[in-house]
Amino acid sequence: MSSDQHKILIVDDEESILWILKKGLGKNNYLVDTATSGEKALDLLQKNEYLMMFSDIFMEGISGPELMEQSRQICPELKIVMMTAQDSMNNTIEAMRLGAYDYLSKPFDFDDVYKLIEKAEAADAHSQPEEMKASEGLPNSTENDAIIGKSKNMQEIFKTIGKSAGSDLSILITGESGTGKEMIASTLHHYSQRKDKPFICINCAAIARELLESELFGHERGAFTGAVETKIGKFQQADGGTLFLDEIGDMELPLQAKILRILQDNEYYRVGGKEPLRANVRIIAATNQNLLDMMELKKFREDLYHRINVIHIDMLPLRERLEDVPLLANHFIRRYSKSLARGTVYLSDDVERILSSYHWQGNIRELENVIKRAIMLALSGPILPEHLPPHFQEEGDSPSQWDDRLNQLIRDFLQNNNEEGILYDTLIQKVEKNLFEIILETYSGKQVAAAKSLGINRNTLKRKIDAMQIKIKKGQIQ
Repeated sequence: MSSDQHKILIVDDEESILWILKKGLGKNNYLVDTATSGEKALDLLQKNEYLMMFSDIFMEGISGPELMEQSRQICPELKIVMMTAQDSMNNTIEAMRLGAYDYLSKPFDFDDVYKLIEKAEAADAHSQPEEMKASEGLPNSTENDAIIGKSKNMQEIFKTIGKSAGSDLSILITGESGTGKEMIASTLHHYSQRKDKPFICINCAAIARELLESELFGHERGAFTGAVETKIGKFQQADGGTLFLDEIGDMELPLQAKILRILQDNEYYRVGGKEPLRANVRIIAATNQNLLDMMELKKFREDLYHRINVIHIDMLPLRERLEDVPLLANHFIRRYSKSLARGTVYLSDDVERILSSYHWQGNIRELENVIKRAIMLALSGPILPEHLPPHFQEEGDSPSQWDDRLNQLIRDFLQNNNEEGILYDTLIQKVEKNLFEIILETYSGKQVAAAKSLGINRNTLKRKIDAMQIKIKKGQIQ
């Protein structure tokens, strides 16, 4: 079926959004119907067949999630994309958990809209499996809102959480220390069917290797010296719920084999025990190590890796998603202000700029500690540069920080400029113009000094100024 045969339904209580989407999709020959409410959308669904529906989440009357549920009864195969300007982890996860085809944050790029439709067309042509059905009830918002991010990486992670909520598939979370792997695991449990059962964590690197087996499986009385009574292990504690194996890469090979047995047979033995015990748990594992490299070195079992890596979530380091830093910083301000401040505390513009360009080696954990310190020092009012640790002020940008900032700026530019064939010239001209303006400002408009600093001829500089229509600010000397 060609695109001109596919009909799209847009549902939003903002007329401007309806107009923009209808006009943009019309350019690609899509037939578009619009509805300003969920009620009107349901009426149209009764009368017409649609490939996709784009719906706002928050609307008067029937909300987006309610509309999605009722739409499924009319058209089970309808692919529904949820939209909202109120971007949050919960909204994304809930949309995907309830069976949304995808999720868009306003304002959105039309290229993303076109890609979603093309994806839906391909799926329709190949008759893909039925979408995940909605489960009953909506979980309450929790402290898991700390998993915050508007970056593409975090949005994809939220979608993965939503899609995997209804399954018991094992999940592997990878990423540097401090990126929030345990929080992701907790969130996965919170949105799963096991949410009312225990969520048990164990750090495989923090427990002596000779004691880890007992911690995981428990032990019988008299199993070893000091075992004066029977001990229940983490697997038994987590029965019916989720067991989070943090830093699983530090686990010894013999113990890996026993974890593999549980995943295969749901059975294990206490240390010193003779009777097999059953384990009804979902395994979520995490590591900051490269398990593929460890497999090559025979330090991690390949069969266990494939068992735990059914779903893979990779947490990017904070320095690779700097756009999330202000969101996280403000979250920590809200979390800790009551206990550490005497009044309202907020980020100053200078501090937000500093935090958003810093090379966060310790990731989210480091940011959290920096904010706690700053709140305590500021007490009320703005957080200023002097409230940050000394190295934020003493150290200029390191080469790696500079590279990260430059890379992020280029990525932002590419996201907002997609005209093929002119990207290079556009970017170079923009950078060059800004460079010349700053140099001229630095040297108070003295072109001879500015040209010397740049390493170019004064006449070349003059031509550039004229060509780029750079205005010499009032008070500057030409």
